[in-house]
Amino acid sequence: QVQLVESGGGSVQAGGSLRLSCAASGRSFGANAVGWFRQAPGKEREFVAAIRGRFVRTTYAESVKGRFTISRDIAKSTVYLQMNSLQSEDTAVYYCAFNTKGTIQSAFNDYEYDRWGQGTQVTVSS
Repeated sequence: QVQLVESGGGSVQAGGSLRLSCAASGRSFGANAVGWFRQAPGKEREFVAAIRGRFVRTTYAESVKGRFTISRDIAKSTVYLQMNSLQSEDTAVYYCAFNTKGTIQSAFNDYEYDRWGQGTQVTVSS
């Protein structure tokens, strides 16, 4: 059974940085899609970034382009989300998601992912 564990969340002032990690146990990520989503209080869960493919294809939400970077370490079966220039609007619970099936139509859609982590809180104060 695949389990995902996120870490690295916390509180930071606007303009600061955090790096989130998502570690898989029970199975390696391989080249399958791994995404980060977030959910702020009172809002729907939204796509943040995804990484997939042997040649490392990355996808970002417009709101985080140029500020966030997703990367992976296949040997450690860990995916990272480097978040720079954080803004108060980035405050949310961040979730890691994994597509174990291998085929994916769109990395933006949360239903493409069948394994989820428990989430890690990111709070940005202005």
